[in-house]
Amino acid sequence: MPARMDRLPWTKFHWSVVFGLGISWILDGLEIQIVSESGFQKSLGMSAAQVGLTGTVYLVGQVVGALTFGRLTDRLGRRKLFIITLVIYLVGSGLAGLSPNMWFLWVCRFVAGMGIGGEYTAINSAIDELIPSRFRGRVDIAINGTYWFGAFFGALANLYLLNPDNVAENIGWRLAFFIGPILGLSIIWLRRHIPESPRWLLTHGRGEEAERTVDEIEERVRREGGDIPEVDESKAILVKPEDRMGAKVLWDVFVHRYGRRTVLGLTMMVTQSFLYNAIFFTYALVLTNFYGISKADTSLYFLPFAAGNLLGPLLLGHFFDTIGRRKMIFGTYTIAGVVLLASAWAFHAQILNATTHTIFWCVAFFFASAGASAAYLTVSEIFPLEVRGQAISYFFVVAQCAGAIAPVLYGALIGDGKDRMPLTWGYVAGAVIMIFGGVVAWLIGIDAEQKSLEDVADPLSKVSEESGAAA
Repeated sequence: MPARMDRLPWTKFHWSVVFGLGISWILDGLEIQIVSESGFQKSLGMSAAQVGLTGTVYLVGQVVGALTFGRLTDRLGRRKLFIITLVIYLVGSGLAGLSPNMWFLWVCRFVAGMGIGGEYTAINSAIDELIPSRFRGRVDIAINGTYWFGAFFGALANLYLLNPDNVAENIGWRLAFFIGPILGLSIIWLRRHIPESPRWLLTHGRGEEAERTVDEIEERVRREGGDIPEVDESKAILVKPEDRMGAKVLWDVFVHRYGRRTVLGLTMMVTQSFLYNAIFFTYALVLTNFYGISKADTSLYFLPFAAGNLLGPLLLGHFFDTIGRRKMIFGTYTIAGVVLLASAWAFHAQILNATTHTIFWCVAFFFASAGASAAYLTVSEIFPLEVRGQAISYFFVVAQCAGAIAPVLYGALIGDGKDRMPLTWGYVAGAVIMIFGGVVAWLIGIDAEQKSLEDVADPLSKVSEESGAAA
C-alpha cells in the first residue's frame, strides 16, 4: 500500500491535502503577529511584562499541545487529531477576541496554543504519509514556510485594525483575533474529506480499511485524469501490528536504533529555532533603538522580511527533492549564516541603515526559512511511522524551549542601543550556530529525497516474509 501511494501522479486530490492541512502554519504565523503588536494592552490594562507573558502562555500551550496530541496522533490516527486540534484552536482564538480581562485572554491563548501545537504533529505526519515520495520534500517545505504568509497577512491586518483612525481601539484587536477562526472555519469542511493515512491504518491492524482507502484515492485520481502506473510489487512489506509503544520502545528508537538521527534532528531544530527567535522577536527593538524607527512603522519593515521568509521555501523547496536533502540543508544553513556574518560586520561598522539592514535580513532568511522548514521535514520522515507524531512533538518541544532563550538574550544585548558591540557578537554567535547546524546535516544527514518513508525508516511492525518474525 505505501508503494501504491508513492506511485500516484499529482492531482486535485493532493492539492486538497495541501490546502486542507497547510492552513495550520498560516494560522500560527497570524497568531504570533497579532499578539506581537499587543493592541489589547491598553484595553485590558496590561503592563509590558504582562503582554510579553501573553506570548509565553501561547508558547507553553503549544508545548503542552504537541506533547499531548503527538502521542494521541500515533494512537488514534492522523485524521481524528487534525480535526480535533483545529476545533480546539478555533475555540481558543475565537474566544480570545471576546476577552473581558487579562486572565480570560491568557486562558484562551493557552487553549489556542494547544490546538496549534497539536496541529504540528498531526499535520506533518498526515502530509508525509499521503503525499507521493517524489513530491514530499517540496510540499512539506512549502507548507511549513506558509507560516510567513500568516505573519505577512497579520502585519497587514494590524496596520489597519490597530490604527485608531480606522477602528476603535477596543475593537480592532478583537477583530484581529477573529481572522484565524474565520480562515479555519473556511477549510474545516475540506478536512472532513481528507482520508486517514493508509500507512497508519495498515500498522494498526486495519488492513481492510487501508485497502479501501487506497482504492478510493486511486479511483479519485483516475476521475481527475491521472494516469496511474503499475505498482512495484517488490516494494511490498508485511506488518504485524502491535500496541506496545511505551517508554522502553521510545528509548530504543531514539537512543539505540536511531541515535545519530536523534542528534541530527535535535541539532537542526535547535539551531534554526534559536536564530529565528533571536531575530524575529527583536527586529523591532533593533529598528527603534539603533535606527530611530518609530514603533508604529516597524511593521512596514517587517513586511519584506516576512516576504523573504515565505519565498525561500516556495522557490527552493523543489531542490530538496532533486539536488537532495543533505546538500540543500547544508547549503541553506551555511549561506544564511555567512550572510548574517556579513551583516554583523556591516552593523558594527555603522554602514547600514534601517532599509539596508532589513535587506540583509531578507536575504539571510530567504535561505534560513527553507532550511528551517527542512528541519521539520527531517524529523517527520526519518523515524518509524508508529512514533512519527511523537518524534515531531519531542523535537518541536526541545526547539521551542531552546528558542525561548534567544529573545531574552538578544534583548539584553540590544540594551538601550548605545553600544553596538554586544549585539554584533550576538549576530556572530547566531551565524556560527546556524553554520554548525548545516555542517552536522552534511556529516550525518539522511538522503531521504524521493524515497518511500518505509525505505527511510522501517516500520516497527515490519516482519520478514520468510519467518513472520519482527524484522
